[in-house]
Amino acid sequence: MSTLSAAGRGDVRTPANSVPRGRSVKALSAVNFFLADVRDGLGPFLGIFLIGQGWGTDTIGYVMTIGGIAGMLATTPLGALADASKAKRFMVAFCAALVIVASLAILFIPTFPFVAASQIATGIAGAAIGPAIAGLTLGLVGQKGLAHQLGRNEAWNHGGNVFAAAGCGFFGYEFGLTAVFILMTVMAVGSIAAVLTIKADDIDHDAARGLNSKRGEAGKAEAEKNGAAEGDAPSSFGVLFKSGPLLILAATLMLFHFGNGAMLPLLGQQVAAQATSAEGAAGVAADGETAPASGPASAPSGVSPAPAGSSTASAPDTTIGPSTATSGRPATSPAAQPTSLQALLADPVAYTAATVIIAQLTMIPIALLAAGFAGRRGYFLLLVAALVALPIRGLIAGLWPSPFALIPVQMLDGVGAGLLGVAVPGLVARILKGTGHVNAGLGAVMTVQGVGASLSPALAGFIVARYGFSAAYLVLAGFAVCGLVLWLVSASKVSKACAAHSED
Repeated sequence: MSTLSAAGRGDVRTPANSVPRGRSVKALSAVNFFLADVRDGLGPFLGIFLIGQGWGTDTIGYVMTIGGIAGMLATTPLGALADASKAKRFMVAFCAALVIVASLAILFIPTFPFVAASQIATGIAGAAIGPAIAGLTLGLVGQKGLAHQLGRNEAWNHGGNVFAAAGCGFFGYEFGLTAVFILMTVMAVGSIAAVLTIKADDIDHDAARGLNSKRGEAGKAEAEKNGAAEGDAPSSFGVLFKSGPLLILAATLMLFHFGNGAMLPLLGQQVAAQATSAEGAAGVAADGETAPASGPASAPSGVSPAPAGSSTASAPDTTIGPSTATSGRPATSPAAQPTSLQALLADPVAYTAATVIIAQLTMIPIALLAAGFAGRRGYFLLLVAALVALPIRGLIAGLWPSPFALIPVQMLDGVGAGLLGVAVPGLVARILKGTGHVNAGLGAVMTVQGVGASLSPALAGFIVARYGFSAAYLVLAGFAVCGLVLWLVSASKVSKACAAHSED
């Protein structure tokens, strides 16, 4: 894919964006690949692991909410740190290590206080990784190459998710959930090695925060052309609260993530809950078959006894089903054996891995196409498409209670996430260009959207515990519709910032 045209006439043409550092940019791609399985910790596999430890869906939702709130509160300060700090590589490496330590601790001490503390650490680390990666990207390629590189970042990230999910699904199915923890550790080590491969001198830290670069004659000429001093001083943080387009974007994404945050974990928890119920029913059936047939409630041979409390006037059922067949008393039809596909779909770990793989395979081409579309048509329609996909996803999940629903549900997840992964950081960089607070602004947007993402599991767990999974999916879809309506009615206020060639 060719490098996209500049987002506006005021784009800085410095060595940081006109001649990208090839080795460091390739290392950045590797960082995104390996971080895919690290930045969110165990993700949907956490719910499966905790259900296996006897946790309820509502309690799981609460502990995930605690971690989400911690990350939400930390995102804006950590974004400001990414703007001000020249140790962005260290931020990424340290946070990757923190996520692994916190996640591995759950394996040995799965108590509520310890899991909550682990989720807090994971949430804070994930909150720091996003702005740090955005700063590294902008510092390596500048505004001109940003949309193109964001597409590449997302494609590599989703490729890493496919690799990790396939590994988690295979090894988790064969060896249990412990294999998921081990694979995450391996990916974390890879991310640390990759980020240290990025050359520190290749990062333009002024460009990384959205300021005019201080590097070279090109930076001086561009600053003079725009009537600004070389390497402008950052604006006050008040600019984050005065930008109408930024506030609208943040509110829209909050509603989107309120609907999206619990969707994937619910799919895995639903299968895990069904598997647990099936095992319990099988145990009860086995106990019933081995119980003696003597006593006043016994029925004649070949006749099914009436259930307790039912009328005995009804005709007896003389059909011998597969579950009641014994030697010398064959069933009317042989018990159907599940196919390999059905067995995989009934396994919570394999099912969750399949949901991730389908979504991530969809995201790879979507992210690359979104980068090209943003250069030609801007960001507005990308947001619309992402917002439309989520309500449809919720309706399918809520109205089609089948394991096979994961295919369209997760393909739509891939569409939404693939589009937002390119559109959100690109649009924030466009809105806050020249302020020196691009990463803080991205952190602020992530904080607001984190309100929705952190509350989503708690609300969904509450609804599931009382009304079932289908009702939870439909309620989540309703929040996404609200986000779509807000974005559409605000079109006139965000159109300039979303345009393909905005003017400063």
